[in-house]
This record gives sequence, C-alpha cells and structure tokens, in this order.
Amino acid sequence: MGNKNKTISFRVNEDTFDALRDIAEERDLSLSAVFRDYVDSLVAHDGRVRVVPENEPEATDGEEFPPKVEVPKSFVREHERLELEAQHLRDQLEEHKAYIDHLRDQLDEDADVEEVIHLEELDGDDEDEPYQLG
Repeated sequence: MGNKNKTISFRVNEDTFDALRDIAEERDLSLSAVFRDYVDSLVAHDGRVRVVPENEPEATDGEEFPPKVEVPKSFVREHERLELEAQHLRDQLEEHKAYIDHLRDQLDEDADVEEVIHLEELDGDDEDEPYQLG
C-alpha cells in the first residue's frame, strides 16, 4: 500500500500560537516541522515525552515519567458510579427525544385529518363562503 501521510488539526489560543511560532522561528523551522518532530518523538517513546528546556538538566532522581499517582478506591468507585449515572441520564435523554419525536409524528398525523383555518387567512378572502365553527 505505501506510507500515506495524514493531517492532524487542532485549535490553540492566540498566545500559545504566538509562542509556538516563536519557537519555530528560533529553531529556523516551520510550525509543521515542529509538530512533526513532536509527534515523531511522542510515537517513538510510546507517549512518554516530557518537554524540558535545553538549559535545564533533566532530573535523574529515579522519577518515572509520566508520574503515577495512587488514588483511594473510594475515589475510583465514586468515579465509576458517576460514569454509570451519566450513562443512565444519556439513555433517559434518548428515550425522551424518542418520545418527543413520537408525539410530533402523532401531531403531524392528526393535522392531516382535520383542516385548520387560521383567522388571518380569512381576512384576505373576498369569497362569501360561510364557515361554521365547532
């Protein structure tokens, strides 16, 4: 098949964009080249990339990057409970949307059965046809 290039796009705020452009100009690269280099290093290191200024020595105190944090089981359980509740609410929302669509369909079907006459439309008619209400 061959190696096909893909395009990735995302948005950043103006300050971040200016900072990235300055970095690219400082290194005499295009913005695309900066991102390609970053993505290549991200892929090469299985997502474990840390941006460290060149003049700052990298810490070698045995810390693993990215840092790992232990959280209590109660936090994990609460997170799972909230995820389940959110899914339940999304399901309820879908049911309500389906019910509203059903009601709209019924309303459309009922509108076909009976003719609706708007009073504004009667004001413009020159015909003397009597209309009976009720």
